[in-house]
Amino acid sequence: MRIHRLALTACVALAATGVLSGNASAQDYPNKPLRLIVPFPPGGGNDILARSVGQRLAEAIGQQIIVDNRGGAGGLIGAEIAAKAVPDGYTLFLASIGNLAFTPALRARLPYDPVRDFAPVTLLATSAFILVVNPSLPAKSVQELIALAKARPGQLNYASAGQGSSLHMTAEIFKLATGTDLVHVAYKGSAPALTDLIGGQVQIMFGTMPATLPQVKAGKLRALGVSGAKRSAAASDVPTIAEAGVPGFEVLNWYGIVAPGKTPGAIVQKLNRDLLATLKSPAMIESLHTQGLEAAGGTPEKFGVFIKSEIAKYAKVVKAAGIHVE
Repeated sequence: MRIHRLALTACVALAATGVLSGNASAQDYPNKPLRLIVPFPPGGGNDILARSVGQRLAEAIGQQIIVDNRGGAGGLIGAEIAAKAVPDGYTLFLASIGNLAFTPALRARLPYDPVRDFAPVTLLATSAFILVVNPSLPAKSVQELIALAKARPGQLNYASAGQGSSLHMTAEIFKLATGTDLVHVAYKGSAPALTDLIGGQVQIMFGTMPATLPQVKAGKLRALGVSGAKRSAAASDVPTIAEAGVPGFEVLNWYGIVAPGKTPGAIVQKLNRDLLATLKSPAMIESLHTQGLEAAGGTPEKFGVFIKSEIAKYAKVVKAAGIHVE
């Protein structure tokens, strides 16, 4: 009995000092810089958003946010690193439709579980993808592109940020919806893909708004359509692909913040509060609008339900279309 009483006394003492208490451990959080893993190289849409959010979150929490670019395998490498990181709240991951919805649908085996290995914090923003072509391509509308692709099957190339990336999947869904034969050229991120698209090494690409829209406005690329159900406020003159002649076409891009799976709940809730406050700031709203994004937000629980629904949705799409990674 004496041993049991001593053990109980020790447990109470540990809890009082915060060793066993998630709430207590979160009281002085954060007390050092945070790492935000971006699973693509610098310069792409994911990276642009991460740096924008990171800058303003750092101001809110009083600690530096270090953006850690870990590109490769369509986002798979960065996601694995984040999933296996120490769950102490000091490693965050910029999740997206690609690494948490498309990739699980495409690959039978993953080095991480998209649900078990991540703790959802909040949905950050949503946007459409934008279909762009090199200006030298004789296609000035979605219908002209479809007609050209059907006249030259297997001769037109489209770029993506990598096998299984959101850009790859969106293009494959477009191919399925239009009955076209386009050749996939995978890059290690959207930035190098855009560079070759502008240079004419490839002709077509579905790009993220943050990285691609500036190139359209600069006249380096021609925009044909956006993948959402409605036009983007940042590119109101660009029609949706559905209204441009592909009825029912809709793929909505999204970004969110997650932490390693066993991150204490109290820390996740604090991060959620700080991120929601950041998303509501006028500076952040303006920054997102400039990037062609719309602020989202919501609770960790709501984001978790959303992720599961997206995984189920695109698993059905992949199976029905027979889409696979080479």
